Amino acid sequence: MAETPLFSQLASVNPALSARLKESAAFLAAPAATRLSEEQRALVLGIARRLVESVARLLGGAVDSRALWDDWAAQGLPGAAQLSSLCFARAEEHRWRNQPVQDVGEAPPPRVISSDAAIDVPVAAEDPPSAIDRAYLALQIADRRRFDALGHPRIAIDDMDLDLLRALLLDIAAWALVQAGKDSAEAARLGEAVRGALAQHRPERGIDRAAADYHAALSDAGTLADSAAAAIARHDWASFIALAAATHKYRYDAMALALITAEPAQLAPMLAPLLRDQAALVSLEGSLVMLPGRAVASAAPDDYTAALQARAARFGETEGAA
Repeated sequence: MAETPLFSQLASVNPALSARLKESAAFLAAPAATRLSEEQRALVLGIARRLVESVARLLGGAVDSRALWDDWAAQGLPGAAQLSSLCFARAEEHRWRNQPVQDVGEAPPPRVISSDAAIDVPVAAEDPPSAIDRAYLALQIADRRRFDALGHPRIAIDDMDLDLLRALLLDIAAWALVQAGKDSAEAARLGEAVRGALAQHRPERGIDRAAADYHAALSDAGTLADSAAAAIARHDWASFIALAAATHKYRYDAMALALITAEPAQLAPMLAPLLRDQAALVSLEGSLVMLPGRAVASAAPDDYTAALQARAARFGETEGAA
């Protein structure tokens, strides 16, 4: 059924109406699906705001980032479809990692501190850090850049896809140009600012490169599977996500969302290339089950079918082994 032309015309000049129509369409497409909670909305919005402000600062003093956000928050963000996926994945990862830890193993999760704070690593002169230690420290540093000074989740610029960063920079610069009255000299200055900002993009400092390096160091030492299982045991989800992402050659944020939205029965085959002992999945499954509002396929109220099937399969394997 074709959309009524009048609806399209009204929505094209009314961002609020456009958003309501899209939300209504999504609801009718899946009426039983769970929706974003207030916590999820607040996290996604906060992450989006910090991202826009961070990217705006790359353009120097050319952009009033507060006025920019106020305007976009009221009118809607350009490129919202692409940015929303990134912000949602970061928000869900933060919710998962921020859960109270129970029955952890050998160590608690790393403490979140400011990305520019000094990290003291006591090392004796005769005992230099191993390649694994250096790679793990680099992973921690890359992860800490994904929080602001107050510990709030954000998206690090160096973790962004270059095309998405370019699009966001151009949208911000275009907004600033409109505020300046579309002056040609200002357009040239903003264009150079965008070029300079893109030149600062350093993916080698990002979480994906750190994940690949940590994975490689563990693989070379033959301790990849054991280290992944140990990361699960101590609920060091950042390290585990990184290892899973590098194993599958996924981006870190995509791997995090894949884990969070996986049904219990999907985890074992998904992580088979990484884990030798499937018993390690028990702690992972338990942590994911405790996360409210996960966007799993069976996310209907009191739907335990997939969980029961997964547990029944494990019981069958245990009886067969006996």
